[in-house]
Amino acid sequence: MDSISVKDRRFVPFISPEELDREVKRVAAEINRDYEGKEPLFLCVLNGSFIFAADLMREVNLPCELSFVKMTSYQGMGTTGNVRELIGLNVDITGRHVIIVEDIVDTGITMAHMLETLKGHNPASIDICTLLTKPDKLQVQLDIRYCCLSIPNGFIVGYGLDYDGYGRNLKGIYVVEDRMKK
Repeated sequence: MDSISVKDRRFVPFISPEELDREVKRVAAEINRDYEGKEPLFLCVLNGSFIFAADLMREVNLPCELSFVKMTSYQGMGTTGNVRELIGLNVDITGRHVIIVEDIVDTGITMAHMLETLKGHNPASIDICTLLTKPDKLQVQLDIRYCCLSIPNGFIVGYGLDYDGYGRNLKGIYVVEDRMKK
């Protein structure tokens, strides 16, 4: 993995495709174990989680369903603090075991909003599965049951994560060069 340019920023390698693959397989194995005998609904948060969700789903060997919602609180390289729902829930989750699949939980504001909304639909359970979390940036208390990697604060792109829509297609994850090193 070499350094890259995305729009007006330079990014350096942070998490390799091989490490991502290992962690996704680990989390999928935990879900397979924990949900044995159940038929969970995976609720993927667009746009960022689509690559993670696709790789995760290929490793899950349970009878399950997949649906998508779109919520955002980001603009450019930072969070606005305001959650906008762009595509809503289109499946009945009453009595269902729901696993939210997210690309990254940093402040936790979007996830807290989503949890509150979903609880109103009376699911049997809700668990969070995220590719990445930034514990130092969390502003709300969340119970994140499945997490591939915890990372320090820094702006990242790749593997579904973007910078103003660009960089999602990168196989690994890159961090802004002037922000941090792994």
